[in-house]
Amino acid sequence: MASADPRTRTSRDGDPRTRDRRVDVLVALGTAVVALGLLIGLPPLDALEPDGTALALRVPAPFTAAWTVLAIGLLVQSAALLAARRAPRTVLVAVSALPVLVAALAPQSLDLFGLTALPVVVAVVLAALRVPLARLWPTLLVAGALVAVGSAVLSGALGQGVLQAVGAVGLPLLVTLLVRSRREVRAARTAEASAVFREQDALVDAAVSRERAAMARELHDIAAHHLSGIALMAAVIDRQIDSDPERAHEGARQVREQSTAVLDDLRRLVGLLREDVPAERAVETVAGIVDLVERARFRSDVRLDVLAGDHQRGAQALADGVGPLAQLAAYRTVQEALANAALHAPSAPCTVTVDDRDPTRVVIRVENAPAAAPAAPTSPSGGNGLRGMRERADLVGASLQTGPTATGGWMVELALGREAPAAVAQAADGDEVVA
Repeated sequence: MASADPRTRTSRDGDPRTRDRRVDVLVALGTAVVALGLLIGLPPLDALEPDGTALALRVPAPFTAAWTVLAIGLLVQSAALLAARRAPRTVLVAVSALPVLVAALAPQSLDLFGLTALPVVVAVVLAALRVPLARLWPTLLVAGALVAVGSAVLSGALGQGVLQAVGAVGLPLLVTLLVRSRREVRAARTAEASAVFREQDALVDAAVSRERAAMARELHDIAAHHLSGIALMAAVIDRQIDSDPERAHEGARQVREQSTAVLDDLRRLVGLLREDVPAERAVETVAGIVDLVERARFRSDVRLDVLAGDHQRGAQALADGVGPLAQLAAYRTVQEALANAALHAPSAPCTVTVDDRDPTRVVIRVENAPAAAPAAPTSPSGGNGLRGMRERADLVGASLQTGPTATGGWMVELALGREAPAAVAQAADGDEVVA
């Protein structure tokens, strides 16, 4: 006969309900075995004691009516423990009430009547482990009263009954509550440690996500700006190589310069990511937009307008008071806007305006005219450039506006707040002083 599937057997053994039923059976069976073993073994052992009183002579003989009633009572008490998981309070009352019935039916079992407290102790432990004390205490009082009554019926002494009730109900309750409190403390510490680990994992995941988004923006800005220019200049070279070889050679040199620039930017980005290589990073600022526009003029018609404010004096830099991260965001936004203009509106004039007149903010605007020639087809998965612009603007608290213009072109406008707004003070001699 073929053996059962090991996977099925493992699944059956690992079922929590099956495991709980097995534990209940073992508890009930163990209680019955111990109680009956003591019932059978205590009288002969006591009879062998030379200096002791012959206990065997004062208990019912085995298999007599009184002895059988006591044995059946112990078995019924042990069997009732099988339902302690489903109804712990009911089982506790039933197990405590059975000794009263045994005492009424077999008064000759006085010296071995204390064995009926063993199932009561087990029932108290099981109930205290599964029911909160606030809901269990009435049941405990009833169980203690029943144990005291059963013992008092046989002995005739209420004090002995109370003492047995304290030993059968009170002491097991205290021990069980101590064990349960330690278990709850251990579970709370485990849950706290697990929560800390989950929080750390969440923080790590969030940091990794932010770093991935930052790297994606950097790679997109580098690739979109340089590679789009290389693609456009390659197309121009292809048309000029026969008609205007000199211009074609000039375009080839520009392609080489753009290729070298993209390699340098990628090397700097890789240097930032590697720990064993010192990072060499050029600081892109609003002032660097001037050079950016100059390089863009090789492939398209780009004009730069810088509107300096009255608060600028002497060697004060462009966009003074704007933080370095915000200036980098402005540089990358202009870089992406010029790349988009060259890609979607080739040969269309484009104007970059840096408005530095407001002492509280700097406004940078990139606007291109409608496309004079049809644009090359783009990938359907585009839109990363505008998404990157918005992410950078949100990161530095800037305001970004994009959309079509009234003339059919496209506009990108970024407004950056100054961290230290320039204030114009009037000196005593009437000269303006930047404070």
